[in-house]
Amino acid sequence: MGAIGIEPFIYLGIFVGVLVLVEGAYLVFFGKSISFNKRVNRRLEKLTEGQRREDVLRQLRKEMDQHMDSQTIPLYSLLSDKAQKAAIAFTPKQLIMIMVLVSAFAFMGLTIGTQASVAVKALLGVAMGVGGVFMWVSHKAKKRMGMIEEQLPDAVELMVRSLRVGHPFSSAISIVSKEIQDPLATEFGVIADEATYGRDVGESLKHMAERLDMQDLRFLAVAVAIQQQSGGNLAEILEGLAKVIRARFRLFRRVKAITAEAQWSGKFLSGFPVAALVFIQIFKPGYYDGVKDHPWFIPACFVVGIMLTLNLLVMRHLVNIKV
Repeated sequence: MGAIGIEPFIYLGIFVGVLVLVEGAYLVFFGKSISFNKRVNRRLEKLTEGQRREDVLRQLRKEMDQHMDSQTIPLYSLLSDKAQKAAIAFTPKQLIMIMVLVSAFAFMGLTIGTQASVAVKALLGVAMGVGGVFMWVSHKAKKRMGMIEEQLPDAVELMVRSLRVGHPFSSAISIVSKEIQDPLATEFGVIADEATYGRDVGESLKHMAERLDMQDLRFLAVAVAIQQQSGGNLAEILEGLAKVIRARFRLFRRVKAITAEAQWSGKFLSGFPVAALVFIQIFKPGYYDGVKDHPWFIPACFVVGIMLTLNLLVMRHLVNIKV
């Protein structure tokens, strides 16, 4: 009874250890400069340390684009979209290596702390390693994108005020990169540096919108591109855009709150049978010995897996309301 009571905590502890290990490695490699909501954003911090402007631009651009350029790596494409939104400074090869290392760490922990079979420990070790890194990257991406969505209306309004006092648009972007906090400050700082070295601002904004896959940034890029081609009062255009972005942000939060119950219901209904299966295999490995040789056993498992996947996809489609 004592062994049954302690094993769930061992599994939970190993999985938490995986997450802590990944976060710790990230902080060791890149330090606190990688965190958000700092008074001095990461780009300015590097410039104040004495690094050359072109070197800082090259490093930040590499971090921002490396995951987008590595989507052809087998299996890594599942992670690359979230990794580029999170602007993970680890390279794709480093992330894959971390998955392997934390999977080995989880397997060793399961070997020491549990009595499960080798196959189950290997499967759980890989699931914890890959799933832990995926969860960590997803959390970083969700947090960063949420902060960018929240900061964007204020950034556009700051550009409007800068334009109305006579600054050119490139200077307005530079002011935004200095006055607001990360993560949007570094994004706009990169655009300001690219404009200094001759790249078109509208093209840079479009590239950022596509990399982050954010509709509000696409609106901003299109508004700037239209103004560059046909002229007009950019300050008035951006002022209206800021109001639209702020209204969409409030509506999106409201829709998210309304659909939260359905989202979690779908996840629970699909995840509970899998969790129950893992629980049974851990604590009573021979539970299915009497039926696993039946000719319908394997086909039935496939049917159940397909139905659970379809349930998750259908529930996600039902609550995926575009704003």
